[in-house]
Amino acid sequence: MKSSWDDDSVPDHERPLSSRGERALTTMADYFRRRKGGTPQPDLILCSTAARTRATLAGLLPLWRETPPMSVDRVFYMASARALADRLRALADPTATVLLIGHNPGLEELALDLAQAEETPLRTRIMEKYPTGALARLELPLDRWADLAPGTGRLAEFVTPREVASA
Repeated sequence: MKSSWDDDSVPDHERPLSSRGERALTTMADYFRRRKGGTPQPDLILCSTAARTRATLAGLLPLWRETPPMSVDRVFYMASARALADRLRALADPTATVLLIGHNPGLEELALDLAQAEETPLRTRIMEKYPTGALARLELPLDRWADLAPGTGRLAEFVTPREVASA
């Protein structure tokens, strides 16, 4: 979600959500509540320790009756796609559904790396712009996380706060 630049003395890691980021969080949480098929319960949430990602996590937790297991770790702060993929490959099996709350460009690059390379409307949209607060959902037909590799997934959904707000 969008971070606040109201105070230049605040380090990037500690910047809170801006008012626009808070609105985007509310919009996306509402989208999760209303979406067809409901909001899937993650088996695990992986979240950066940045103030804005922790605020995003806090805003999403009410979506689930039970708090999912989670790892809030500095390793996810501004992590590269490679670092994120390495962390995913290290997950214990069976962990079917993972929610990753992090930062760009790492998340955008990870989604594009994992998705099959053929041009699809979703892939094209991500390549054009992966805005703050967007959701990319990938389906990964893997038996083991250790088998995660480029092109092993399918982009199943890409939604932005702006699209949800204008719908």
